[in-house]
Amino acid sequence: MTPLARVLYRPHIFGRENVPRSGSVIFASNHLSFIDSVAIPVAAPRNVRFLAKATYFEGKGLGNRLSATFFTALGASPVRRGAGQAALDALDQQKQLLEQGEAIALYPEGTRSLDGRLYKGRTGVAFLALQTGAPVVPVGLVGTDKIMPVGARMPRLTPRVTIRFGQPLDVSAHGPATSGRARRLATDEIMEAIHQLSGQELAHAYNEVPAQTPIERIKQALPHERR
Repeated sequence: MTPLARVLYRPHIFGRENVPRSGSVIFASNHLSFIDSVAIPVAAPRNVRFLAKATYFEGKGLGNRLSATFFTALGASPVRRGAGQAALDALDQQKQLLEQGEAIALYPEGTRSLDGRLYKGRTGVAFLALQTGAPVVPVGLVGTDKIMPVGARMPRLTPRVTIRFGQPLDVSAHGPATSGRARRLATDEIMEAIHQLSGQELAHAYNEVPAQTPIERIKQALPHERR
């Protein structure tokens, strides 16, 4: 798929020399479109693993089988979305991949930006980096939302997108993974690097799905660490 994608979309790719060719590494990227999870593996100089919703791998129909084959070929692993134990299980899956020397891709914002702004990062990426010692390569994506806007069923042939890989970050100087302050400072460093690469307007807020119940609204209003 990589040669086809490069012929059709002719992406501008910068900074491939910044990506370690072996060993564990975390790609931390802004998130504008579903197609981001295709753009990063296509542009990176090594195989990239990432987590995808378990529903993409489930079902017995032809469409479901094609979906599972597509995401498996991209290097995706199924994960149940959610908070609490589901979030911890996702972190544990990613930790195992890093311990095996893999490269993984994560979106610190947590979900796609619907307005094009860059939102505050959640601390899961920093937690993994501090716990495993893996370097973090910031990634800035520009224009992927034009290829496949939120709600689109198929990608469009549009002006060329840009993918920028930044210098690897060693966030260990901020402290241990057990420190909330270290996780926050490391996350802020990662998000600033992404901002420099993407050039997006800063939202200065978390990108959170609107709460559906009064209890969820209370939980979002209370101070807590966003993983």
